Amino acid sequence: MIVASNRRTTKTWSLLGDVKRKPSPYEAVTAKFHYHFRRDPAPFEMDPETPINKWYLRNREGSPLMLDDWEQFRDPHKLTYKDYVATQRDRETFVDGLIDQAEAAHAARQLSPGWVGTLRDLFVPLRFPLHALQMEALYVGQMAPSSFITNCAYFQASDELRRTQRIAYWTKLLSISHGDELAETTTARGPWESAAHWQPLRKVVEEMLIAYDWGEAFTALNLTVKPMLDALLNEQLAALAAANGDQFLAQLFTEFDLDSKRSQDWSQALVAYSVDRDPALREVFDGWLARWQPAAKAAVDALAPLFGSAPTPLAPEMVSHNVARRYANFVEECGLTVHNQASV
Repeated sequence: MIVASNRRTTKTWSLLGDVKRKPSPYEAVTAKFHYHFRRDPAPFEMDPETPINKWYLRNREGSPLMLDDWEQFRDPHKLTYKDYVATQRDRETFVDGLIDQAEAAHAARQLSPGWVGTLRDLFVPLRFPLHALQMEALYVGQMAPSSFITNCAYFQASDELRRTQRIAYWTKLLSISHGDELAETTTARGPWESAAHWQPLRKVVEEMLIAYDWGEAFTALNLTVKPMLDALLNEQLAALAAANGDQFLAQLFTEFDLDSKRSQDWSQALVAYSVDRDPALREVFDGWLARWQPAAKAAVDALAPLFGSAPTPLAPEMVSHNVARRYANFVEECGLTVHNQASV
């Protein structure tokens, strides 16, 4: 005889705790995938003294940015891989349309020699620092204590790859109309490695890449270098392009600003999550910001004079002011401090 059971089926996974509801698709494919976080005696099933175990214990579990529970953090956009691909497929279709229109109108050919010279100095080298932003986002994702954070960082890295690829593509199109040397590696690498305008950015980016503590890496990238550089490119360079008759480039960087906004959304959410659970972490963030903000601002200020050399220029001091103002708004929305050296 079969005896009916009075046991009620659970509405959720025990993995998610006693939440008394079904997990969303976002939670089901994201929660607790970092099995190695706080695993005893070491993150990975090897000798605790192996370099990889010591690395994670020092730069993740040993970070000043640490809480008892990271699993309740949520991406404000709640993106799964499927959602991200669908969203960016639509955005890439839009950019493809912009490029098709620009090519059909021979937009690159119609750009003035003076503006092409500005692009050579200011636009062509960008793939180097933007690739560094991608590398740092991948590192933050690799070291993050929760897959809810990792996914945000990895999607951000994909956004950076998208931006770098489109810049490289447009550089090649420019070279077809204005000289093959524009697409040569040395044309981009030379200024990045030796031009005075680029060296403060190269310095802060290279130092960021060796900020191995996961919390400091996140702060340097998402709370300092990236938001300042995004403001310089997506807002100020877009405005400069429009002023010089380059509507394609203006629209392209305006499009990239959507990705930047999503990055800022999850960054603000992570700061809020951290500080709400441990108010002392505000001082941890502010300590890192005090180090990174002046260097990032120096990078912006060094590039600003290039805006003043365009055929239809933007005043360098206004470029720096606008970037500082937008950055200050972002940091203040995070509830953190804009230190004097980085203020408007």
